[in-house]
Amino acid sequence: MATLLGCIADDFTGATDLAGLLARSGVKVSLRMGLPTEPPVDTAAFEVIALKCRTAPLDEALADVFAAYEWLKKAGAQRFFWKYCSTFDSTDKGNIGPIAETLMTKIGAKQTIYCPAFPENGRSIFMGNLFVGEQPIAESPMKDHPLTPMKDSNLMRLLQPQVSKPVGLANRLCVAKGPEALQQRLDELKTQGVAHVIVDAVANEDLFTISKACQDMPLMTGGSAIAMPLPMLYLEQGLLSADAGKTEIPHLADKAIILSGSCSAMTRAQVAAYGATAPSYRLDPLELAQNGPKAALDWLAEQDLADSPLVYATAEPDQVKAAQEALGVMKAGELVEEALAALAVAARDQGAERFVIAGGETSGAVTQALGINKLDVSVEIAPGVPWSFCETAGKKVALTLKSGNFGSEGFFTDALARLKELEAA
Repeated sequence: MATLLGCIADDFTGATDLAGLLARSGVKVSLRMGLPTEPPVDTAAFEVIALKCRTAPLDEALADVFAAYEWLKKAGAQRFFWKYCSTFDSTDKGNIGPIAETLMTKIGAKQTIYCPAFPENGRSIFMGNLFVGEQPIAESPMKDHPLTPMKDSNLMRLLQPQVSKPVGLANRLCVAKGPEALQQRLDELKTQGVAHVIVDAVANEDLFTISKACQDMPLMTGGSAIAMPLPMLYLEQGLLSADAGKTEIPHLADKAIILSGSCSAMTRAQVAAYGATAPSYRLDPLELAQNGPKAALDWLAEQDLADSPLVYATAEPDQVKAAQEALGVMKAGELVEEALAALAVAARDQGAERFVIAGGETSGAVTQALGINKLDVSVEIAPGVPWSFCETAGKKVALTLKSGNFGSEGFFTDALARLKELEAA
C-alpha cells in the first residue's frame, strides 16, 4: 500500500505515542524504529519513523530527518508530519524549529503550524502559552528536566530563536470560531510573511478544528494529538480506504519485564506504586560506573519472569543531579541506558515476551539492543501509549514504550492487564 501520511518523530516513545493515536482509527500503522535500512516495501497508509534527535547535535539531527523524509517520499507519502514532545522541550538553538524549517524547504511549504497540545494528558495551549494541567510549563516539574529544562512557557518566545522566519499566533478565540476562521487567520498571517504559527488548543474539539483547517498542508508539526483526527478526515476526503488492514495479536508467553529509565514525576509515582507489590531492583549510576550492570543481571537471573519484575533507574531530582555532578550529564545517562539495554536482552533470553519500557532514551536503547526495527501498533493502554508487536531474535514479542509523563500511577499493572484482555478478545 502506498503511504499517505509520512511521520517523523524525535524520539521512540513519542513515535509510539503518535502511532497509537493514529491507530485509534482502526487503520494499520507501521512504526519504524530508527532510519530504515531497506527500501520501502509493504508499507502502511501511515508510516512513522522514530528517530533519536530531540537532543542530538543539530547537524546530526538534520541529516537523520532528511534521510527519513527521503525514505517516506519514496514510500509514496503525499503529506508529512513532524512530531515532537507535547512539552515542547528543546533549547534556544533547536531542534524543533530548525527541523521544521528544513522540512518546509524540502517539501516546498510556505507555512506550517505548531501545536503540541494533548488535552487528554493535560497539555494545553492558551494565548501561546503551554500548560501542564493548570501549571504553566515553566512552573511544572519540566523546569527541572535534566537535558531540556523548560524556563519559559510562551511558545512564541521559545520558537522564534530557533527559526529564521517570523512566528505568529492563532489564538483560542480564533480556533473556537471553527475551521474556516482558522484558515482565514493562517492566510492573513501568510500574507504578513509569518511562516511559523503557534495554534492554541485546550480541548479535543480544538484539535479537530485545527486538523480540519490544516489537513491539506503539506507539512504539519506538533505533538501526537493534533494528528489524531487526520485518519477520519482522510477517509472523508476519499484519500484513505476503510479496509486498510489491522494488527493481529500473537500468542505470547506469560513472562514480562518492566524497565524504567525515566525520572519524570509521573514515572516516579508509577515505579513506587508497582514496586510496592512486585519484585524490583534499583540501578544506581554511581554503582554502574564502578562495577557495571553485573549485580543487576545476577538479580534478574534469579527472578521468575512470570512475576513481571521491575528494574529502574528512576530517581528524585536531587539524586539525578548528584549522579550528573559526579559523572557528567551524558555519562550518567549512557550508563543507565547501557545497563537497561543489557537487562532487556537478558530478559528476552530468559523467555520474556512482554516488555514495558518507560522513558524516551531508555526506549531507544532497549529497542536497538533487541534489534527491533519495525512495530505493528495495536490498541492503547493509556492515551498515547499503545501495545505494539514485533520480532526480536526470531520470536514475536509485545512492547510498549511509555513517555515519562504519560499514564496513571497504576500504568505498569494496567499495561500487563490490557495485553491479557487483547489476547482474550
